[in-house]
Formats: sequence, structure tokens, C-alpha cells
Amino acid sequence: MRLRTLILGAACAVALSSPAFAQSLTAITGGRVLTGTSVIENGVVVIQNGRVVSVGTGAAPAGARIIDARGKVVSPGFVAVDSGLGGSEISSVEGANDLTNGANTVSASFDVSYGLDPWSFTLPVARLGGITRAIVVPNHPGGGGGNHQDDSDFAGVGAGGLQSPGLFAGQAAVIHLAQGNDILVRPRVAMVAPFGEAGAGIAGGARGAQFTQFKETLAEVRLYARNKAAYDRAGLRDLSLSRADLEALIPVADGSMPLIVTVHRAADIQQVLRLAREEGLKLILDGAEEGWIVADQIAAANVPVLLNPIANLPGNLEMRGVRMENAAALDAAGVLIAIKGNEGSIHRARETRYNAGNAVSHGLPYDAAIEAITVNPARIFGMAGQFGELRAGAAADVVVWSGDPLEPLSIAETIFIGGAEQAPTSRQFLLRDRYASGGEGAMPPAYSR
Repeated sequence: MRLRTLILGAACAVALSSPAFAQSLTAITGGRVLTGTSVIENGVVVIQNGRVVSVGTGAAPAGARIIDARGKVVSPGFVAVDSGLGGSEISSVEGANDLTNGANTVSASFDVSYGLDPWSFTLPVARLGGITRAIVVPNHPGGGGGNHQDDSDFAGVGAGGLQSPGLFAGQAAVIHLAQGNDILVRPRVAMVAPFGEAGAGIAGGARGAQFTQFKETLAEVRLYARNKAAYDRAGLRDLSLSRADLEALIPVADGSMPLIVTVHRAADIQQVLRLAREEGLKLILDGAEEGWIVADQIAAANVPVLLNPIANLPGNLEMRGVRMENAAALDAAGVLIAIKGNEGSIHRARETRYNAGNAVSHGLPYDAAIEAITVNPARIFGMAGQFGELRAGAAADVVVWSGDPLEPLSIAETIFIGGAEQAPTSRQFLLRDRYASGGEGAMPPAYSR
């Protein structure tokens, strides 16, 4: 009987996430609606065909399925940035981690989208925390949370004249967390590179060496882009990158692909801003724990920041000025911010909303905190209006909360991703239910004798 119940539950989960179910007209009524950019009391959110049809007040359309959200909060699905969701099951198990790459012929061209696992056990757990989309990035030295990689090796020219290890970690991808067999939304949305102490370690030990090598690499990429025919006939001088990496860096060099730069101390932030001006790069700062010190310069450069607002311990000399008011100070200066989860935003991605709440307790306006986990990530990665916001035409990623979503005790009661309602369960819940009260399947047959 117990096994039959689990099978029926799984079947219901599949039915809820099926395309047919996603087509139905649904109205979520009576709740406090956080659109991502505004608040609507006693609001009505109408979804159909995977999209938001309308957001406002008044009566639900005739024939719609009604979800009563009176006394509850309705929000867009949250977006995990600087995440490893779908790319790593257990970071310490090599075969279960597709975020780390050590090949010297594949650095900038490393594409995490090819290693995504839509059946990862981490996805339902994050989804229950209101996460419906994620920006998945490759592991890199100096990365926040769980995004760590050995940076003890020094760069230079390796086998075949190629950089080893490379200055670039690879390319990020956007995913959704809906049940199904294809979670990729868009590959190659940004390039990733470490700077500061980690970047210096890769380049030979000094920050100045990394900047010099970085600028030389961009010069080689531009040379290659102008002379592909000569490269094909071996009529071009030897270059320090493989052809795959050269191709991958062309959009970075021409400013069309954003470069996620992991950097921590204020002095390093100033230097990467200078580098962006000199080279015409489109930057996204990752970490920026001392960003509050140079917030006006970051804002003037129109560079967004991905940050963890609960960082408050100066674990090294790069973060002497770390403080929990960083998010508030950057926002007050006009910097576009996105708030991260903890430990690489994989197993603890659900804590993104807790971090946003902590940022509010340290001065960040509540509305700005909601934007930092919904609409801002979409803006930063060139997908504004497509998700992260409750507005007509956007993907119907909608969560109905029992209370304030930034309050840890609130629960995501109903979750839609792309208009498909998601089963409110995870492997952990299924195991709990199986073993909590005994019954069929609770123990192997030998234990009952």
C-alpha cells in the first residue's frame, strides 16, 4: 500500500508538470503580490500557456482555476546567481562535479551547459525554497561559497604553447528548476575569470602579472578575430590559447558578452574597473566584499554586483573591510545588485531568501532585497522581462508563500515554473515519509523476521 502511494504521488508530480497542465487558465487571487518592482494588495495574477497573462486587481477571468491566496504573499520565483545547481551533486566527488575543468586547451571555451543534470537531487530542495531559475557558473579560484578550485598552480605557457592553467574558468548558463528532462534556458550567458589574490596566483603570484597577461590575451583574441584565414593556413604567429578558447573570447573582447570577475578588496575592484575602461569590457563583479568603499565608482561605471550580504569575517587581507551593510551601501549608491545563496548556491541555494532578509536587517530596503533575488538577476544577465518579474508576457514563475518570503518560517505552498505547477516534495521528503511510520517498504523483509 505504501509503495502504491509513492507511485501515485510520483505520477501526480509528473502530471502537474506536464505541458497539458501548463496550458490551463489559472488565477491566483487575494494575495499580497510582490511583482518584483512593485506591490499590489489583494492582487490577481493570471497565468496561461506558461506565461503571465495579467497582474492587477479585480475579478478572476471566467473559467479559470482559482488559487485562493488571501492572507498570503505571491512573488516571482527567485533566481540563484553564482550557482552550481544542476552541475554538481557532491563537490568533493570528482565524477559528480561537472563544474570544474583543468584542461589547458579548454578554459574560456568550457561550457557548463553540457554537464547539467535535470534529475539532480539538489533541484527540488532549491525549488522548495522558492528558487525557480539559476545562473550556473563554473568553479573558479577565489569564488564565493562552494565555488573553490585549486589555485596553487602558476600560469604560463604549457604544452603546445597553451596557457596552463587558463586565466578563464569558462562560460555560465541559465537554467530553470522545473521538473522535466531539459532545464537549460540559455547557454553561454557570461564568461568567468578570477582576479585579486586568486587571479594573481594563476598568473604567477602578482596582480600586475595577471593584468599584463590578461591584456595580452585579449590582444591575441582580437588578432585572431581579424585574421582567421591566416590562422587556418598557419600564417599567423603562435598564440597562447587554443582555437576553441580564442573563439569563445571574441564576444568578451568586443564587449558583447559580460565577464564575471571574482574580486574582493576595494583596490582590486578599482583596477578591474580601470581594465574594463581600457579594454571596453562588460563587467559583472562577483563578491565585492569591500565594494562599499568604492560604491560610487562601481555605480559610475554602471557595473552590477553579485554578492553575499552575510559576509562579515575578514578571513584574509582581501576582505579587511568586509561588513554586512555592503548590500545597503551599494544599493544606496545606485549599484544594481543580486544576492547570492551560500556555499556555491547548490545544497544551500534555498538560503538565498534568508540572505536577502539579513540584508534588510542591515539597512537594505525591503523592496530592493526582493528585486535583488528576482528582477535584478534577469536584468544583469540580459533577460529582463523574461523571468524574475510578475508582468504580462513574462514566464509564469510564481510562488505562493504562507507569509513574508524573507521570513525563514514562511513556506512556499504553491510553486509554478513556466506555468507548470511543481510537486511540493523532494527526495528528502520522500525518504522521511517512507520511514516515518513504518509500513510497506519501510524496512527490508529480513528485518521483519
